[in-house]
Amino acid sequence: MHKNKKITVFSHILVWIVLFSIPYILSYGQSLEFSRIIAHFWIPLGFYAIIFYVNYFILINRFLFTKKMLLFIGINLGMIALFLILKEQIEDSFFQEIVRKESKDKGNGPPFKLFIYVQMLSYVVPLLFSIAIKTTKRWAQTETARKAADTIKLESELQHLHYQLQPHFFFNSLNNIYSMVDISPDQAKKSIHSLSKLMRYMLYETNMELVPLSKEIDFMKKYIDLMKLRVSDKTVVRYNFPSKESGIKIAPLLFISLIENAFKHGVSASKESEININMTTENNTVFFSIVNDNFPKKRDDKSGSGIGLQNLEKRLKLLYSGKYSFTTKVKNNHFSVHLNIETL
Repeated sequence: MHKNKKITVFSHILVWIVLFSIPYILSYGQSLEFSRIIAHFWIPLGFYAIIFYVNYFILINRFLFTKKMLLFIGINLGMIALFLILKEQIEDSFFQEIVRKESKDKGNGPPFKLFIYVQMLSYVVPLLFSIAIKTTKRWAQTETARKAADTIKLESELQHLHYQLQPHFFFNSLNNIYSMVDISPDQAKKSIHSLSKLMRYMLYETNMELVPLSKEIDFMKKYIDLMKLRVSDKTVVRYNFPSKESGIKIAPLLFISLIENAFKHGVSASKESEININMTTENNTVFFSIVNDNFPKKRDDKSGSGIGLQNLEKRLKLLYSGKYSFTTKVKNNHFSVHLNIETL
C-alpha cells in the first residue's frame, strides 16, 4: 500500500513537470519571453492544478458522490470565476508590458464573450479529468471489494460443504460396517482399519483447495475396496483409473458421492448386478463415468440421505462454473452418470 502511494505521488509530480515544460518542448531552439510563459501558461496551469486537487481530494467525495450536484457545480463555477478574475488582476499588476502589447491587437482578436467562454472551458478540463480519475478509482475499489467479498463467500460456502460431506461420508461408512459386524466380524475389522485411513485423508489432506488427482484416485480405490467387502458375490464391481501420473490437480472429494450413489442404488441383495467405474484424462480434462444397474430405493429408505449429490452439484457450480458437464440418465434399467471437468 505504501509503495503504491509513492508511485502515485511520483506519477503526479512527473505529469506536472511535463506540463510545465511544454512551452520549452514546443519551442525548442527558439527564443522565449519568460514573462509571457509565466503570465499565459504557468499561472493558469497553477490554477488548473488547484481545481484538479481540490476536486480530487475534497469536492468530489463530499458533494458529487453524495449527489449534492447543485452545490458541487456552484462551488466549481465560483472557483473558476475567482481564478479568471485573479488571472486578470495578476496580469494587470505584474505583466503590464505584455498586456499593453496585446491590447494593440485586440481589435483583431476574438470578441470578449467568446474569449471568456474559451477561458472557462479551459478551466473545466482539469475538473473533468479529476472526476474521471476519481470515478475510475472508486469503481476499481468497489470492484476489488466486491471480488474480495465474493471470494470470502465462496470460501465460506465451500468450507461449509466440506464440513457437510465429512460426517455424511463417515456415517454412511459406519452403517455399511455395522451391517457386516454379525455376518463377518473379520471383514468388519478390516473395514474399520480401511475407514481410519480414508478418514485420515479426508481430515488432513483435503483441506487444500486442490489435491493431486493421483491422491484422489488412491482414495477412491480404497473406498471401492471397502464397499466391495459388504456386497454379495452376485455383485460385480469393476473400476479403471489412470495409472500414470498426469500432473493434474483437482478439488478434493468430487467423485466420491457418485461412487456412494452407485453402491446405494446399483446393488441388490437377491439379483445379479454390476457397477462399472471409469476415469480417463486428456490434456487437463478429467472424464469420469459410472454405469450401474438401477434398483431404486423406497421413499422411506433414508440411507445416504441424498446430501452427497446435492453437495456435489453445489461444489461444481462454485468451483468449475462453465468448465464442467454433469449428466445422468436411466436407460434399459441401467443408471449412468458422466462428469467431465476442465481443470484449467
